[in-house]
Amino acid sequence: MEAVDRSGFEEATPIQAATIPLALTGKDVIGQAQTGTGKTAAFGLPILQNIDTQDRHIQAIIVSPTRELAIQTQEELYRLGKEKRAKVQVVYGGADIRRQISSLKRGPQILVGTPGRLLDHIKRRTADLSHVKMVVLDEADEMLDMGFVEDIESIIEAVPKEHQTLLFSATMPPAILKIGEKFMHNPEIVKIKAKELTTDLVEQYFVKARDYEKFDLMTRFLDIQAPDLTIVFGRTKRRVDELSKGLEARGYNAAGIHGDLSQQRRMSILKRFKEGKLDILVATDVAARGLDISGVTHVYNYDIPQDPESYVHRIGRTGRAGQHGVSVTFVTPNEMDYLRVIEKLTKKRMDALRPPTEKEAFHGQISAALDDIKELINDTETAKYEKQATELLAEYDALDLVAALLNDMTKDDAQKVPVKITPERPLPRRKRGGNGNGRYRGGSQRKGGKSNGGGRRYDKKRNSRSSNSKGKFDNRRKSNSSSKSKGYTIRTKKNK
Repeated sequence: MEAVDRSGFEEATPIQAATIPLALTGKDVIGQAQTGTGKTAAFGLPILQNIDTQDRHIQAIIVSPTRELAIQTQEELYRLGKEKRAKVQVVYGGADIRRQISSLKRGPQILVGTPGRLLDHIKRRTADLSHVKMVVLDEADEMLDMGFVEDIESIIEAVPKEHQTLLFSATMPPAILKIGEKFMHNPEIVKIKAKELTTDLVEQYFVKARDYEKFDLMTRFLDIQAPDLTIVFGRTKRRVDELSKGLEARGYNAAGIHGDLSQQRRMSILKRFKEGKLDILVATDVAARGLDISGVTHVYNYDIPQDPESYVHRIGRTGRAGQHGVSVTFVTPNEMDYLRVIEKLTKKRMDALRPPTEKEAFHGQISAALDDIKELINDTETAKYEKQATELLAEYDALDLVAALLNDMTKDDAQKVPVKITPERPLPRRKRGGNGNGRYRGGSQRKGGKSNGGGRRYDKKRNSRSSNSKGKFDNRRKSNSSSKSKGYTIRTKKNK
């Protein structure tokens, strides 16, 4: 309770309120919830309540699909277990296994890890699971899609038969229920309604555009909407590389992550994004799996996902913890059937946005620059620069000085910096007569793995502008008003 109070929790989220009482009584639970709904505390608090900190054996394991999610889960459990002095260890691939073995020898009570590395430690006999009482399968649908079923089975076989299992999944396909039947004993099913899953706090839009038009349109939306913290999703690793480099070339504070980057590089980029030192994160679906980053105001789906369930995960990156978010999906004419299947799954129609013009994008930049200047004046000790200011005013007209400042704080129109984005092969035409379960027919299904589809506010501190931008002014862009104009969102209100 001290940890809950210190964390600032005032009331339980729906998944917590339903799961915690069941978990404390030892029941197996299948919970439908995506990242950002508080499920880490939903399984973490019962685990911390029930472990014996005097026992140096592993008493609970949490299996996560990705390294990033495993690390975030370990950090959250460490914070919640601080008062109880619980020892929480994380293991994942791509890191020094010898260091992990050394940490495991110190006797953690809770072990978090990815399936492959957990299995590796089990085979090496460096992780003894013979005293495990609780097993958590987190983001189970993602682990299925990524081909981890056999690894999960092997891990569960290494724990005692008498144990409690908690399974969490954003969606409930039949394969998830089969896991429940095979590995769980009369599980209680906790299901969050679809409207809570896709969240009414996210305004969902689509823009109809040809593939070659999308990049220029996206940069104009960035100028007009002035997002605080943004994730852009691309379908492939090449797409992510080209998008992130193109955004940097046009003066945006952006970086991309995908599976080919080293673990150290990926964690470095994510750390900058979490700390608000990076405004735009470009990512594939796999690289962004399980990201739990607060403050994301906008999600841009540069490529519509082939799997509609991936869309649910993508927009789940925003609209968290009561904050409003915006999702914009770019759709080519032949992909409209995919959009309709997504709408059927989410039970929510997306509103169409009219592509902004060059003039409208420029006005968006000017509006943000004016906000920045007002803040700059309020934060500046003007007396300190009075002499130099007087000299400048004597030499130049005041209008020219202000115009030069505005020029420095805005970028050239997007199309003046050429960026080449390689066209992707169009998604296959979806056959008519879909089965209504959210899966596409006529498109390739995922087997054993997914396609490689994969500062604080927008340019809050443009001290990381590229050499293609026109000046070195420390541009701090605000987004603190809410209005709509001519069919597209101008700003989003920050709900603190």
